[in-house]
Amino acid sequence: MSMKGHFGNYGGQFVPETLMYPLEELETAYQAAQADPTFQARLDYLFRYYSGRPTPLYHAERLTKAWGGGKIYLKREDLNHTGAHKINNCLGQGLLAQRMGKKRIIAETGAGQHGVATATVCALLGLDCEVYMGEEDIRRQELNVFRMQLLGARVVPVSSGSKTLKDAINEAMRDWVTNVRNTYYMLGSVLGPHPYPAMVRDFQSVIGREARVQIIEAEGRLPDVLIACVGGGSNAMGLFHTFVPDTAIRMIGVEAGGRGPKLGDHAARFSGGAPGVLHGTFSYILQDEDGQVVPTHSVSAGLDYPAVGPEHAAMHDTGRVEYTSINDDEALAAFHEISHLEGIIPALESSHAVAQAKKLKVGSDKIVIVNLSGR
Repeated sequence: MSMKGHFGNYGGQFVPETLMYPLEELETAYQAAQADPTFQARLDYLFRYYSGRPTPLYHAERLTKAWGGGKIYLKREDLNHTGAHKINNCLGQGLLAQRMGKKRIIAETGAGQHGVATATVCALLGLDCEVYMGEEDIRRQELNVFRMQLLGARVVPVSSGSKTLKDAINEAMRDWVTNVRNTYYMLGSVLGPHPYPAMVRDFQSVIGREARVQIIEAEGRLPDVLIACVGGGSNAMGLFHTFVPDTAIRMIGVEAGGRGPKLGDHAARFSGGAPGVLHGTFSYILQDEDGQVVPTHSVSAGLDYPAVGPEHAAMHDTGRVEYTSINDDEALAAFHEISHLEGIIPALESSHAVAQAKKLKVGSDKIVIVNLSGR
């Protein structure tokens, strides 16, 4: 990171003046927590005994055989408590909010997974919880809404704009501006103003740290390729972060190719987007000629966000990570294939990464780790 809160040219804090103080307060608290062994020990304890970490690194023999390419390992984030990687970040931020003396938590959710994880952690730590969710997503993700309510959270429907994740974030930020003193904003991905992108990445980096130890244990060496889907990009950053210095390792981030390449039909920010500011950070965004954010589409509710985390934008420009996209049909085919061949029903988001593993043209001597971000 060069300038404060920047990854190369990307990142920063593009927020109203009222949010500068809470962001500084958050950064100070986070740095103190990072350096505090008691905080880290509590987080490790919850990772292990509450969420069920470490999650297994599973050799998918039947997939490997069927596809005839590299040896495929699945990092089973779907086996976390609540069924996805989202809980890693929520546990970290929940403990941080508690440390800061904030009693009320707000969050945004698209697919509902981050909402469920937030509601779960709030129930665990005895915090008030409100989750903003677009009406369209509420309709698509009824079961997750029920779960959040069951856990004691209030789900607030958002009826503006496309009624999806982008609009839910807008509302959550508006709420935060108004209730800064007692409220903690639990952002769900490597997005938003600094320090969120770095903080969320740090909490998720447990994925890659475990995978590194596990693959050396299983194969006696590091992997050749890492693959993860990229919506906001926290599961990918969680897997990639530890391996960034290992330049021999190929890292592939998979965006939602949706129905096709036309603007509005997909959520592939790197092939169809341009740099701009959204939700407090400078990154790649899907926008029209006038700089207006365009609607996105993906078969998975968790990948149809119009921007991407700023650290991904920097990794894209330096070429450290290759970004590609998988369309709806390919993702659905992979979803069925892994279900039939391995008895693992993945999230549609994760299915994009699985589909990319199938497309990968590498020899059978290569080791591939696919992040199975959720179920």
